[in-house]
Amino acid sequence: MHLIEPAHRKATWWLAAIVGFVALLLATPAISHAEEPNPNNYNCIGKIAAGEPEAGNEEQQVQYSFYCNGPITGYQLQAQIPVTGIQGQPVVTSNATSKPLSASFSCSGEVPGFALNCVGATKEGYETITGQFSIGTKLCKEPRVDPLLTVTYASATVEKNVATVTQAISGPFDLGRPSGCPADAYSGYDRFNPKPAVSPKKKGSKGKGKGKTKGKKSSRRK
Repeated sequence: MHLIEPAHRKATWWLAAIVGFVALLLATPAISHAEEPNPNNYNCIGKIAAGEPEAGNEEQQVQYSFYCNGPITGYQLQAQIPVTGIQGQPVVTSNATSKPLSASFSCSGEVPGFALNCVGATKEGYETITGQFSIGTKLCKEPRVDPLLTVTYASATVEKNVATVTQAISGPFDLGRPSGCPADAYSGYDRFNPKPAVSPKKKGSKGKGKGKTKGKKSSRRK
């Protein structure tokens, strides 16, 4: 009896280890699947700054750059001040190597207008897209440009010679006010968090109130 008990415990331990290992293998695909970003709920981060001057163009160039945690097939930038020029082909680089990638985008839009639309594709997430557009005012002059970003993703599946396209959209994301500008009264605010409006005080309201009070007192004395 004493010899059988250790063997039984050893067999039980191995059985528990095997069951746990199988459970881990079964759980692994579910974990990987859960970590895949939802194209309708991407997270995108970006910024804007002064752009590179263009030959024959004296207008202010604005450079934007951003990346998302999943691949995209298009994006739009919406500015609150007129856009007077659009760079046709932004550059895509890898965040891991900082080297340019073969992925590309083509941009267009109405000029002057308030948006630029770009179509193309990144192969995976965390690939930075860098482009430019121009505005008719100085970069640091108020109101400073503060573009919103919206990204799209489209995928196609073919079944029985019938193609089905699935589309997704995420955003908008605020790229913020230009970096490199001196601080002013609007620093620290953006289009999602605008500076609260201050109601102007009415001139002479205090004096009028006093006049009414005095009038009431004189009438009572009578």
